[in-house]
Amino acid sequence: MALVPPLDPQHDPETKELAAFFNETLGFCPNSVLTMQHRPAISKAFINLNKAVMANEGRVTSALKRMIAWVSSNATGCRYCQAHAIRAAERYGAAQEQLDHIWDYRTHPAFSEAERAALDFSIAASQVPNAVDAVIKKRLYEHWNEGEIVEMLGVISLFGYLNRWNDSMGTTIEDGAVESGERYLGKYGWEKGKHDGSQY
Repeated sequence: MALVPPLDPQHDPETKELAAFFNETLGFCPNSVLTMQHRPAISKAFINLNKAVMANEGRVTSALKRMIAWVSSNATGCRYCQAHAIRAAERYGAAQEQLDHIWDYRTHPAFSEAERAALDFSIAASQVPNAVDAVIKKRLYEHWNEGEIVEMLGVISLFGYLNRWNDSMGTTIEDGAVESGERYLGKYGWEKGKHDGSQY
């Protein structure tokens, strides 16, 4: 069981509305958000930040943002967020070849140099201690402008919060996320880990 159990999606009218929003974007309401809903101001703030960060403003596509989220979650080790991010990448238009080879983004021809720079930035920014340096900056500016870099770091930072939340909570992972995790990440060793519902 998770540290704090999520509310039922039908708990109250506000939670029903929350569930409806995520049913559209992911196909289910994440247990992470249903846990935040114990204090509705937190779930509302999270959703508003999520909408702002994930808004498609241009060249940093919805699919690339979700791949940035996956790489960030992989760097921090949160299996819950790894599966969620790869599922969202699938739902938001990532090419099948990229989904199938996400672990090989540095060398696989399905990824452009601009995407590689963005994903390397995601890894560097997600590490503790932080590994963003002059080399990462130079590569980013070869392909992206300042606003786009801000968008990317918004995604990385949003998932920094989610990685901490879900790994600390031991949030039970939903069937839909498990399906995507097993399909795209299982061949590389992904498993539910502490998110199988039996951690605490």
